[in-house]
Amino acid sequence: MLSISYKSILAVALPMMVSGFIQSIVLITDASFLSRYSTEAFDALGNAGLIYITLYIMLAGMSEGSQIIIARRIGEERFDAIGRIFGTTFITLLLLAIGLFLFLYFLMPDWIVSYSRNTKIALMQGDFLKIREFSLFFAVITLTIQALMIGKGKTWVVLIAAVVTASSNILLGYTLIFGNFGFQRLGLEGAAYASTIADALGMTTLVLFLIFSNERKEYKLFSYFSFQWKSFIELLKVGSPLLIQGFFALATWTLFFTWLEQKGNFDLTVSQNIRSIYFLAFVPIWGFAATTKTYISQYLGNKKFEMLPIIQRRIQLLTVGFLLFTFHGALFYPEALIRFINPEEQYVQKSAEILRLISCSIFLYGMISVYFQTILGSGNTLVSMTIEFFAVLIYISSAYCFIKIFQWDVYWIWTVEYIYFTTLGGLSLLYLKLFDWKKKIV
Repeated sequence: MLSISYKSILAVALPMMVSGFIQSIVLITDASFLSRYSTEAFDALGNAGLIYITLYIMLAGMSEGSQIIIARRIGEERFDAIGRIFGTTFITLLLLAIGLFLFLYFLMPDWIVSYSRNTKIALMQGDFLKIREFSLFFAVITLTIQALMIGKGKTWVVLIAAVVTASSNILLGYTLIFGNFGFQRLGLEGAAYASTIADALGMTTLVLFLIFSNERKEYKLFSYFSFQWKSFIELLKVGSPLLIQGFFALATWTLFFTWLEQKGNFDLTVSQNIRSIYFLAFVPIWGFAATTKTYISQYLGNKKFEMLPIIQRRIQLLTVGFLLFTFHGALFYPEALIRFINPEEQYVQKSAEILRLISCSIFLYGMISVYFQTILGSGNTLVSMTIEFFAVLIYISSAYCFIKIFQWDVYWIWTVEYIYFTTLGGLSLLYLKLFDWKKKIV
């Protein structure tokens, strides 16, 4: 059972934040490399990357469901159930990955060409995805092991794997994109190969750790490793709403960038600059999000309901504090951040203006994210999916009006972020205040 001291909360969250920071640096580095290779490759990476992440998040949603169940069983001290959940999670994710791979390989490239304004960028996206899609199979193993480790609160393991993935991705990206060290100059395809190989190395790191870990013996993971129908139903109840809500959230953002691409290349490139920096802002938010789910689920499993408001307040305070540390540049020196991503001067000023505009929305999200993650940690994932659905519906309706009907400048289009975060936070607070959410059985 995890302690609620600031030190213990940070012990769980910090490895996740450092892991997220490393992954953000990888995304920023990839964007920086490709912006210097060609603007078209940079734009293609942004949109193709969003398509891949949108499908990847479906696997991650089921993995989060597994994490919540494992944390609850640890709180209930039902350790014998963990091995069965572990095996069922792996097989479920593998079947899902096969379906997503077939969709990406056979349907997605032609679909991208059909809706894109720039055919060359569309074809480049298809080439990128035909390589990147193989990472889905590495993600199956990675996410299964991560669910176990995060559910237990042993997040430093995830950090080590992230370091391996990130460092190898940066080295391989520099090598394959530009053709350094005697390798062929591959551009965007080099970025795809680099990320895919790096994911395989990160997965290998986690597998080696699991083989020699105490958890393998403590929970008899391989003795209980099997597909169990009861565990599958549990996983489906908790994880499938997370899968759906993650898909809709990322698919909506993908659609947002598709509309911007149809509006014009300048608006798309400016927005891709923002997207690259955005992931840096989410570092503490995502780190504390995983921490919130683990803590809430464990303490609900142990029936210590009175501790939940204390957990929420402490995580909120830590989230805002770390946001000030990691994202203050968006307020005080946004031009420098943008120039690191994309040195083309024609995009710098507008990108910096937007980054400063939306920076406050990130701090808003840092506060309300704790309430939304509380709902997830309680196992009320169908409710969280419904809240996400309404927030996304209002977001995408606003974006459509701003881009397609009103044809606003890209600066004002980005105010949709405030609309989304305010809706998500308001609905989460209403649910926690008005409904009895603490007695959900997982």
